[in-house]
Amino acid sequence: MTKKMEVDQFAEFSSAVTRSLPRDLDTTTAQSWILNQDALTKVLREALVPPEKQSANLANTFLTVNRSKLFTPAEFIGKGWTIWRGPADGDGLSGAEEQDERSLAITHVNLADILLETTLKPSDNGRVQGEKKLRRLKAEGLIRLDAMVFQALWENKSLIPESWKTKNAVYFDGTILRGPDGRRCVLCLCWRGGGCLWRYDWLVHDWRAVSPSAVSAVRPK
Repeated sequence: MTKKMEVDQFAEFSSAVTRSLPRDLDTTTAQSWILNQDALTKVLREALVPPEKQSANLANTFLTVNRSKLFTPAEFIGKGWTIWRGPADGDGLSGAEEQDERSLAITHVNLADILLETTLKPSDNGRVQGEKKLRRLKAEGLIRLDAMVFQALWENKSLIPESWKTKNAVYFDGTILRGPDGRRCVLCLCWRGGGCLWRYDWLVHDWRAVSPSAVSAVRPK
């Protein structure tokens, strides 16, 4: 296994990179990089790390999920948002929260163990309705990654695998949300203009192959 840089070497390397940066950038270009750290990280990684090592590094990249706090939709999204409670055909206000309990037990995720699942079948003609997709994920026993995994990735965007960025969006069906109007939805990470964004989508909509769900290939101990 290739040894990672020590603190002193990292400081020396950082200084070397800084000295090598072009000094003739115009202010608009410079500011665009300042405001788009994810794209800058991507460019530097692709320039400095050979493709074969980028793939190898992913296998040893772990995401820490802070389970000392709970995901609070009203704080993250806005007033009136909650985690769905009870059956899908209910009002979402009473009963057990609709979350994948197996995902809630995960505190560290090896990014190489996250699979992107569409559940699409040949008869679907390239589209599957969100609720049907959710039922298929449950029926297949797949661990649907929850909103705290989503939030951990949102707060550590540099860890998001490059392969995800070829998708329209990656969804986290382990936590079903209830919007202020009573509709069911899930959170996702998406990419626009070279940057990472988040949004929610209603489960009444259709999902395509470019809109998979993040599931874990490993069951929590």
